[in-house]
Amino acid sequence: MAAANAPIAMREALTLTSLGIAPQFVTFTHVTMESDKYICVRETSPQNSVVIIDMAMPMQPLRRPITADSALMNPNTRILALKAQIPGTTQDHLQIFNIEAKTKIKSHQMPEQVVFWKWITPKLLGLVTQTSVYHWSIEGDSEPIKMFDRTANLANNQIINYRCDPSEKWLVLIGIAPGAPERPQLVKGNMQLFSVDQQRSQALEAHAASFASFKVVGNENPSTLICFASKTTNAGQITSKLHVIELGAQPGKPGFSKKQADLFFPPDFQDDFPVAMQISQKYGLIYVITKLGLLFVYDLETAAAVYRNRISPDPIFLTAESSTTGGFYAINRRGQVLHATVNDATIVPFVSSQLNNLELAVNLAKRANLPGAENLVVQRFQELFAQTKYKEAAELAAESPQGLLRTPETVAKFQSVPVQAGQTPPLLQYFGTLLTRGKLNAYESLELSRLVVNQNKKNLLENWLAEDKLECSEELGDLVKTVDNDLALKIYIKARATPKVVAAFAERREFDKILIYSKQVGYTPDYLFLLQTILRTDPQGAVNFALMMSQMEGGCPVDYNTITDLFLQRNMIREATAFLLDVLKPNLPEHAFLQTKVLEINLVTYPNVADAILANGMFSHYDRPRIAQLCEKAGLYLRALQHYTELPDIKRVMVNTHVIEPQALVEFFGTLSREWALECMKDLLLVNLRGNLQIVVQAAKEYAEQLGVDACMKLFEQFKSYEGLYFFLGSYLSSSEDPDIHFKYIEAAARTGQIKEVERVTRESNFYDAEKTKNFLMEAKLPDARPLINVCDRFGFVPDLTHYLYTNNMLRYIEGYVQKVNPGNAPLVVGQLLDDECPEDFIKGLILSVRSLLPVEPLVDECEKRNRLRLLTQFLEHLVSEGSQDVHVHNALGKIIIDSNNNPEHFLTTNPFYDSRVVGKYCEKRDPTLAVVAYRRGQCDDELIDVTNKNSLFKLQARYVVERMDGDLWDKVLQPENEYRRQLIDQVVSTALPESKSPEQVSAAVKAFMTADLPHELIELLEKIVLQNSAFSGNFNLQNLLILTAIKADPSRVMDYVNRLDNFDGPAVGEVAVEAQLFEEAFAIFKKFNLNVQAVNVLLDNIRSIERAEEFAFRVEEDAVWSQVAKAQLREGLVSEAIESFIRADDATHFLDVIRAAEEANVYDDLVKYLLMVRQKAREPKVDGELIFAYAKIDRLSDIEEFILMPNVANLQNVGDRLYDDELYEAAKIIYAFISNWAKLAVTLVKLKQFQGAVDAARKANSAKTWKEVCFACVDAEEFRLAQICGLNIIVQVDDLEEVSEYYQNRGCFNELISLMESGLGLERAHMGIFTELGVLYARYRPEKLMEHIKLFSTRLNIPKLIRACDEQQHWNELTYLYIQYDEFDNAATTIMNHSPDAWDHMQFKDVAVKVANVELYYKAVHFYLQEHPDLINDLLNVLALRLDHTRVVDIMRKAAQLHLVKPYMVAVQSNNVSAVNEALNGLYVEEEDYEKLRESVDTHDNFDQIGLAQKLEKHELLEMRRIAAYIYKKAGKWKQSIALSKKDNMYKDCMETCSQSGDRELSEDLLVYFIEQGKKECFASCLFVCYDLIRADVALELAWTNNMVDFALPYMLQVIREYTTKVDELVKDRIESQNEVRAKEKEEKDLVAQQNMYAQLLPLALPAPPGMGVPPPPMGGMGMPPMGGMGMPPMPAYGMPPMGSY
Repeated sequence: MAAANAPIAMREALTLTSLGIAPQFVTFTHVTMESDKYICVRETSPQNSVVIIDMAMPMQPLRRPITADSALMNPNTRILALKAQIPGTTQDHLQIFNIEAKTKIKSHQMPEQVVFWKWITPKLLGLVTQTSVYHWSIEGDSEPIKMFDRTANLANNQIINYRCDPSEKWLVLIGIAPGAPERPQLVKGNMQLFSVDQQRSQALEAHAASFASFKVVGNENPSTLICFASKTTNAGQITSKLHVIELGAQPGKPGFSKKQADLFFPPDFQDDFPVAMQISQKYGLIYVITKLGLLFVYDLETAAAVYRNRISPDPIFLTAESSTTGGFYAINRRGQVLHATVNDATIVPFVSSQLNNLELAVNLAKRANLPGAENLVVQRFQELFAQTKYKEAAELAAESPQGLLRTPETVAKFQSVPVQAGQTPPLLQYFGTLLTRGKLNAYESLELSRLVVNQNKKNLLENWLAEDKLECSEELGDLVKTVDNDLALKIYIKARATPKVVAAFAERREFDKILIYSKQVGYTPDYLFLLQTILRTDPQGAVNFALMMSQMEGGCPVDYNTITDLFLQRNMIREATAFLLDVLKPNLPEHAFLQTKVLEINLVTYPNVADAILANGMFSHYDRPRIAQLCEKAGLYLRALQHYTELPDIKRVMVNTHVIEPQALVEFFGTLSREWALECMKDLLLVNLRGNLQIVVQAAKEYAEQLGVDACMKLFEQFKSYEGLYFFLGSYLSSSEDPDIHFKYIEAAARTGQIKEVERVTRESNFYDAEKTKNFLMEAKLPDARPLINVCDRFGFVPDLTHYLYTNNMLRYIEGYVQKVNPGNAPLVVGQLLDDECPEDFIKGLILSVRSLLPVEPLVDECEKRNRLRLLTQFLEHLVSEGSQDVHVHNALGKIIIDSNNNPEHFLTTNPFYDSRVVGKYCEKRDPTLAVVAYRRGQCDDELIDVTNKNSLFKLQARYVVERMDGDLWDKVLQPENEYRRQLIDQVVSTALPESKSPEQVSAAVKAFMTADLPHELIELLEKIVLQNSAFSGNFNLQNLLILTAIKADPSRVMDYVNRLDNFDGPAVGEVAVEAQLFEEAFAIFKKFNLNVQAVNVLLDNIRSIERAEEFAFRVEEDAVWSQVAKAQLREGLVSEAIESFIRADDATHFLDVIRAAEEANVYDDLVKYLLMVRQKAREPKVDGELIFAYAKIDRLSDIEEFILMPNVANLQNVGDRLYDDELYEAAKIIYAFISNWAKLAVTLVKLKQFQGAVDAARKANSAKTWKEVCFACVDAEEFRLAQICGLNIIVQVDDLEEVSEYYQNRGCFNELISLMESGLGLERAHMGIFTELGVLYARYRPEKLMEHIKLFSTRLNIPKLIRACDEQQHWNELTYLYIQYDEFDNAATTIMNHSPDAWDHMQFKDVAVKVANVELYYKAVHFYLQEHPDLINDLLNVLALRLDHTRVVDIMRKAAQLHLVKPYMVAVQSNNVSAVNEALNGLYVEEEDYEKLRESVDTHDNFDQIGLAQKLEKHELLEMRRIAAYIYKKAGKWKQSIALSKKDNMYKDCMETCSQSGDRELSEDLLVYFIEQGKKECFASCLFVCYDLIRADVALELAWTNNMVDFALPYMLQVIREYTTKVDELVKDRIESQNEVRAKEKEEKDLVAQQNMYAQLLPLALPAPPGMGVPPPPMGGMGMPPMGGMGMPPMPAYGMPPMGSY
């Protein structure tokens, strides 16, 4: 059977190996597919990873480095479930991740191993362990819930599937196990069915199972079915069955009868068995898929066989449902992902013709709405109708595929059946059946509703509409409107009958809904009419409606001014204001007129409302001068000020301060310019200084920055208002730093008597001019001196203050200042009092009154400057007696004692509180020895050194320095710059040190000499101490110091000191001697202390005498010494001697250096001896490896074989690699063969030209690198058979394929390479790269095979790579095919056009052209066809019609003068009404004189230059063409031209029709005159009726009477008289009704006024009348609008303004 006619279509969706997935991972344990959305593959090499393939984008897999035992993608969303076994346990760790959000959703550790798991719903995971089954929800924090235990029949089974039904009430677990002993190759299948409600299990034999839902006739609830397939053997007999059984039958309801069918396996598939089952709910089919690739298709309802075929040559191990297509996906071991779908066009004909199962064919067609059963359905319907089986016929019609029988003819057929008494009419049976099946179409809905309306069963209609059983239409709404307006409105809305919906809303007075609905459907009603209608009955509703209109998208459909006038014409000021305030909120410039209007209305009628509007600041574009005048008239002076722009107006209004709120007036000043504000303030002060001063001061305060503080101060000073100046500057003072302002404020406060404020400012302010303020206060002579005290204390005028107070006899203020204000300034006060010759008693008393608060140091300075220090004796002694430890107190007292010479030494040595520096400095000029005493006491080093140097007191200085033992002090006195250093050293050596008995002092002195770099002086000193039998002769440190100093300063003495001294540090001193290059002395020191190693190192490293070192080694015979000698010999290149010395030293520690030196010297014989010695001491891999290498170097291969058989620790791999690198291939072969390193062995054998052995070794190594090396070597040796064996193992690796190909090609082995690639196609691991590379080779060397190869393996090729190869080799036909396969349609089209001789095929090019993305290619294709295939250009254009710019195509053809060539195309696309197309076609029609087509074109399509065409046609020789010109003029509104042209051609009927359509009375009457002139009486009569609405009756009668044509005008006149009499009757009737309405309204208004007046009599006369009963007036946005006219007050006048109509 041809694949195109098969009922099941198969296609390869993708190949997993083409995505880089290795074939070994295409298995049941590595691949999962939970739905038709994702495939998940788990890889374990080269690294652990998970590959997620989105079926919507299969060529863009997502690969993530994840280690897991299993991975499942959620059926619907990008959620990944991972399972991994915890190392060392049998537990599994489960995790769920959201890939998009990159977050972990849940995780759980299962206590037992999960052997199988699956997503059974998008929110639920099924987990199967060895004993139980669990469900784990991904929502919340719940853990897995145990559902049931596995039955015994599933023990030791491999679980292959687990499912649940949609209700999750039934669960099924499926496993497979090895077959029976008599037929082990037939796998056994077991199934466990579990009921959640009953908590019971049933064990069955089955290989595959699935749940399905099926609706049984007569049962509104669907039944749950289980389908399962089994293949069993019994006594050698194989039975294959498919079972369909209902689960949980519903009591009292029709159930599904059990079905079963045989599975027919071909003889070659006797051991095959089902592995999967999928059910298509869309088609009601069961798909059974077997392991070997067989597909069985059965009908779900009847279990009838539909189709069987083999869909895969490779085993299938995984399937998934394709819910969108009603098919399934299957994956085989080759990695193919196959997609099976039902062929809608062929399945029904297949079942009816091939299977001859008509009933099943009809059921399939009805169930899935499929074509192919039309004749059967119609025939069956007619048969049932003929048999009067109306119910069955109705059911068949209701279920007919694609609504085949849902037609008016069917309804008419049922209507024609006579109704039997007591029986339901067949038509109602038909409609009832349709209602149970679904929704009725428009015609059926109308007919059924007509029946129901006739029977007055409106409730049925409501129910059906609520259940969406009827298709709404305008006709249905018209029908229902006769019985129910509300229901009709619903129908109109659903049917989108917009005019009817608007009319219905208008009838219901739901005008707001009209706006909402009109906006939704894009309809434009007559808004002005609607607004006028609402105004008559509901003013507030009219406001709301108007506001809704103003908020419509695209702007208000009615002008705001028109709306406002409608309100004002009815005196609805409140409503008009409310509307305008809302719509004018945006404050736009174009609304200036309306802003002015709303303010004028309210300023005349309700000033308080206007004030509120202005206060809100809503408007800014109104006529401000006009509003300002109205505000002034209305008494709103503040608003007038805000709107006036001229200074005289502002001054005139501003003087009314008694009625303007002061704060508002102050704020108004902020809007004025500086000059105007000052002018207004001056006027206010001139008019009423006392009354307006506060306002002016407040304004000045508020806007001081704008007005300028200086200007404000000048203003107040001009009016001599110190009070105003005081208040103004008081507010500005805290923010100002201007000294002048602060001073003026102090002056103003002082002049107004504000002494406390003067005192505060002088105390707190930091910005006034202190000198100026001090002088002012002294001149003012205020009774309170505190302000002056503040100024002088803060700014350092204490002497001036003291002098002022003393001279003004204000002594108590002096005492108060010193005692309470600032005792710290008492010294200054005392000093000034002394200068003013104040009595000492007052001064002493002042000092004693302050006591400890008085700062002593400045007081002493003040007294000392004036030589009055003794004045403080009593004060100081008093402080000391009180226990004062203040250094200044004791310094002053010490100075007094020193001056009085009252035993100063005692004071200097015993007083611990004075400052040594201060007192010592004081003593220097009086007695230097006293200064030394003071400095010694305070350790004032610098001062003591300075005074002793100046006075030559070096003995005292030397004693002090030695006693201090301070390194810094020693450094200072011993530095070369000290000119007194020699005198000090002499005193130290002669006096200070001999007197000292302290070792520390001696040590410090010696250290100081060393630091000062005085070696000669130090040596002399040490020789006296150490060599002359002093107390320090045997001192260890001093001996070391003596030798070390001699090494540094006098090396000639060192050997003598070494021989004479014994108590020194030999090793350390020896090292110092080496550093000083005194090698013989060092050698003597090391020998003296028996340090032989150090001694021989001196001989070797410093003296560099290996002979003396060998002699010394023979003398001492120490291993360490021989070792040092050996290392020296090794350094000098004496390798053999060094090896002998190492052997004498028995030293194996330096074997690495020995090995390296021996290799460089090529003395491998000696090296073998040394290494054998080393092996006795150490087991080192390096030693054993070097020994093997040494054997190889001296060609002792037998020793190598013997050695590696013995126990050793050599790293044989590294040794072998080293031998290989040194080209010692025979030895390397021995090593590689011993350690089974086949890869290296193969390479080694290649080097030895042993190719067969190399191939065998490479096979054992099975390494890509090894295979490549052997392969390349075989190619170079032209061993192509062996090279092919190697190559087949290489090319299965994608990364190595290209390298092999290049190697072959570079050596010209093209045929051998092609043979290799062709052999690789049949490999199980063949991948995309092999197919692609072979295609490239064909393109280069075998082009005749290229197309066949591409077509056979198009899905397994790397198309971009092959495209490049074909492009390079210029294989255009193949290149085009590849571009099409790769969906590169733009490139395909370009290739075809550029290389048309090879690549062009018309059908192929059409298919490609419709898929290109670059629009320019369309027009390139048009040019291409125009040049090369003009006969096919219309076919191409028709295909591209939906994508082309028709104007551009026409331009192309017009430039090529080939418009006639594409006429069929232009006719086809003219429906788009494109100007260029219309004009081109019209031009062709004119050329062809086809007036019928031209008339049709002009009528149907109006987008063209009408006037141009008309002008072209009016001179055409054909009459019909000229008629078309007249017709075009008429359509364009050129009535006169049209009529003139028709008159010219005597086409009078056209003239009359044109006049009638023009609506122009003058043209019509002119035409009448024309007919009279031409004597066309019949035309005159006809024109009267054709232009009836335009012609005036008097004109017609006059023309008829004057031209004797009254008879021809009489019918017209009769019609006119009849029309006018009818209109008059209607007007009279309307007049009467209008008068009645006016009377009724007047009566209603009188009753309302009477009722209001009745309430008005109950209130005081001073109060206004209340609003109507319980109906308060609308608050107008909270503006407090007063009651309107008619509520206890006379109607409002027209507020002195012209009528609203003038606006």
